Amino acid sequence: MNRLELNTVLVLNRSWQAIDTKTPQQAFCMMATDGAIGLDIEEGRMTPVRWSEWLQLPIREGDASVSTARGPVRLPTVIVLARYAKVPRKRPRFSLRAVWERDGGKCQYTGRPLRPGEGNIDHVLPRSRGGATSWTNCVLAATDVNSRKADKLPEEAGLRLLRAPAAPPERPASVGLRNQHNIPEWDLFLRRAQ
Repeated sequence: MNRLELNTVLVLNRSWQAIDTKTPQQAFCMMATDGAIGLDIEEGRMTPVRWSEWLQLPIREGDASVSTARGPVRLPTVIVLARYAKVPRKRPRFSLRAVWERDGGKCQYTGRPLRPGEGNIDHVLPRSRGGATSWTNCVLAATDVNSRKADKLPEEAGLRLLRAPAAPPERPASVGLRNQHNIPEWDLFLRRAQ
């Protein structure tokens, strides 16, 4: 996969809060239509640059660029949206890891803390009885407890849920952003604790 197809551009809302990532191709389109401006970042100094000026920026050592009919153009690493001020909120995708986080790494029948590999997803209303794989029907359970429960309801297996399963709250989209390509400029906008 080439660099133009990787999500290597951090998107900030107009308040300069990280909200998303885009490919350089998408960023170029947004900049060319005045939907966003690029940030020229050098030694902690940030200069907002419009598209027409971006095309004239010199390519510095370490900058990624793309060849065009006009000559090389620097790839942006951070853009700022011109009109969008909100911070979108998202619910985590349903997965074992997300259920683990929601349930605090504890079996929801025994309360026992579990190590990775000791727990799995249990369907409170078993799938064989029409139970859905959803936030409101699945909990983290110790593997041995889940095996004992099998396709029974908790009360039929002599178990009781510590709390009813529910969808986790929505979080700001920025919580899920990671600097997976180790782009130094992103560290200015992403919290290190994430």
